[in-house]
Amino acid sequence: MQQWITNILTFNEAQPLIFTQGEFWLFLMVVLCFFSIIHQRVAARNAFLFGVSIFFYYKTSGIFTLALLSAIVVSYLFGLLLSRSSSVFLKRLWLTLGILYSLSLLCYFKYAYFFADVFSQLSGSEFTIVEQILLPVGISFYTFQCISYLMDIYRQKIDALRSILDYGFYVSFFPQLVAGPIVRASDFVYQLHRPFSLSRRWFGIAVFWILNGLIKKIILSDYIAVNFIDRVFANPTLYDGFENLLALFGYSLQVYADFSGYTDIAIGVALMMGFYLPKNFDAPYKATNAPNFWKRWHISLSRWLQDYLYIPMGGNRNASFATYAVIIGMGIVAMLLTHNVWVAIILMFIAMLCAISMLLRPDWKKKITTNINATNTMLIGGLWHGASWNFVIWGGLNGLGMIVYKLWHPMGRWSRVLVISLLASLSYYASIAAPHPLWNIAYVWLGVIMLGTLISTLWRSLGGAEVAWSRRAWNIAQTFVFITFTRLFFRAGSNLDPELANEQAWETATSMIEQIGGQWRIQLIPAILTQHIGIVYLIIMGMIIHWIDDRTKRRYRIVFASLPLWLMAIICVVIVLILYQFVTTDMQKFIYFQF
Repeated sequence: MQQWITNILTFNEAQPLIFTQGEFWLFLMVVLCFFSIIHQRVAARNAFLFGVSIFFYYKTSGIFTLALLSAIVVSYLFGLLLSRSSSVFLKRLWLTLGILYSLSLLCYFKYAYFFADVFSQLSGSEFTIVEQILLPVGISFYTFQCISYLMDIYRQKIDALRSILDYGFYVSFFPQLVAGPIVRASDFVYQLHRPFSLSRRWFGIAVFWILNGLIKKIILSDYIAVNFIDRVFANPTLYDGFENLLALFGYSLQVYADFSGYTDIAIGVALMMGFYLPKNFDAPYKATNAPNFWKRWHISLSRWLQDYLYIPMGGNRNASFATYAVIIGMGIVAMLLTHNVWVAIILMFIAMLCAISMLLRPDWKKKITTNINATNTMLIGGLWHGASWNFVIWGGLNGLGMIVYKLWHPMGRWSRVLVISLLASLSYYASIAAPHPLWNIAYVWLGVIMLGTLISTLWRSLGGAEVAWSRRAWNIAQTFVFITFTRLFFRAGSNLDPELANEQAWETATSMIEQIGGQWRIQLIPAILTQHIGIVYLIIMGMIIHWIDDRTKRRYRIVFASLPLWLMAIICVVIVLILYQFVTTDMQKFIYFQF
């Protein structure tokens, strides 16, 4: 008994407290039992949930709980100083110092290997003091919440919280603590002193979100990852080009099911305690273009970057000092990550072209600065995921996708045909003049877009009526393909030792490109599909469910929430038994724990 109690109360690195483990649900049952006793006493409720949240984080991250507590205490104190200062100078000073502290904590833990590598290059000596530095779970999420709190006080959206227990509860609320959604202070603080309220229907909705999240995580994420995707990414050259492509598309489903599954569970658990967390996903693979995708994917991060980075940088109004500082900074970072000065020179050359274009054509200035600020935001968003060149490429490609859409959208129909035909031809001749798998991928994809664009243009030119559903399906398909290929660089940079991530990630990405863009053995495709038929069915099923219209999804949520409790309990037991059949022996952590 003593050993059992010790195991419950102490941190075990091999068994962190995560949503897919039975220990978490035992923990939640105990929490809800005590919560039911004090839920109407607001101060006691908040203090209790702060305490259990810190315990939850300790069970997940051990000694790194001290980093969380220091972030809470320091940002709380700076929040008080902000609210009590009357002069603009002092307000800006406390805001700057508070943000710098939060960012310094994040940078130390997250980019230590990068800084050590830079120091080694500049000094010519090996710098190994950071060998023991590990990344605290969820540090990016709670750091952004601390910054959000200070910014919202500065902008007078909220008043500083007087109780450190209330503030600590806001930052550390355990359902969303380690993988989001990022809850901005202005969206949550007002709930701290609101009396508990949970209707019968909302309880049913909470249960639905929890079950929905578990199905996504265990069946649509973990199962296809362990049984196929992880194997291919571990050794891309051992698999055919078609298998690499299938794994890449499967990963798009996996990362969505994993991350949105966590969010669903977090929303459901929080709702049981009467708290509402923001929506973090809105069927992102229904997006018809790259900008629309980022309005649907990781919504809390996208809005955070928009409100606290993109707009202060100048947004769609103008370029600021920060705009050019970020360009220069990203050029230096790119050079250091790749160990190639030409990368920085190319980025600087692009920046010079933009500056010259704005001088020669003042009417272009707003469009150019808007696109630069948007690209800078995406590059920083990529670097936020980790100090790996692959993450920077991933962020840059998404920024490029947004710019391409903005240029493509206002074009006339025949102008589009001309441009895409030219690009497809160039990539085809490039594949002949300088053979490379990347050119093969480019001309096949661009060729498909060219064919679709030509057919659509001819149909409309001959008087054919526009078929809205087919145009939407075409746009969704092309956006999904684009986003999936950017994920090649995202996945290759994930799940790696930070010290080795840069080199290893690049090797994985280039190997997969070589396989996908190389010679396919077409005759083996039927055998490959047969061999992985279970995985293929799960991927197809997952995408079909994802593409179901919102009205239908809302309807079956309400139907489930309205069921009698005894029937709801039976359905829960059946689903848990089904989930148990898919549970892998190697329990998979949530992908975004590392960010």
